[in-house]
Amino acid sequence: MVPMKRRALFAAALTLPVVLGPRKPWAAGTGLPDLSHLQIVDGATVPEFRFTTPDGTVRTLADYAGQGVVLNLWATWCVPCVAEMPALDALARLVTNDGIAVLTLSSDRGGAAPVERFYREKGIQTLPILLDPKGDAARALGARGIPTTLLIDRAGKEHGRLEGAADWASADSVELIRRMAGPGHQPSGKSFRGSNA
Repeated sequence: MVPMKRRALFAAALTLPVVLGPRKPWAAGTGLPDLSHLQIVDGATVPEFRFTTPDGTVRTLADYAGQGVVLNLWATWCVPCVAEMPALDALARLVTNDGIAVLTLSSDRGGAAPVERFYREKGIQTLPILLDPKGDAARALGARGIPTTLLIDRAGKEHGRLEGAADWASADSVELIRRMAGPGHQPSGKSFRGSNA
């Protein structure tokens, strides 16, 4: 996880301790951690904040009412963020028919151009380009750094939060997301332990 005040010039140097930091369980074959460090949250209502599309259209979470949401805060200069984007793209394809939206809010200050370039270079095809260059979402959500990802149910309540990168497209992750953000969610109050934990 990269502190929100750090920017592109220092991104690689500042994310190195995160990459080399305490060992987390790794999902088989992806090079990304599993969700064993997901914090379970018992239904706190997610505060409102605004973000935009590349054409300047203002959006809020209310635009996704009735859907589950996987909300990811990221930036193109953040090494762990970049590492997990293909998994988030794959997740979006896997859960679209479940009524779950995967929203990735970029904090890049250069607008849509760096995100569009990144999506092209990395073959990201499913994720929408959403922008939060002033960090409104991070402030509203109390995020300590990026990447930070929230699992939000159809009623707009947060049920899980993960600080750091993860393999969001693993079978265990997809099953958990469907349970937590999909219809009929029942909070367990327990932390998730993936099959590799």
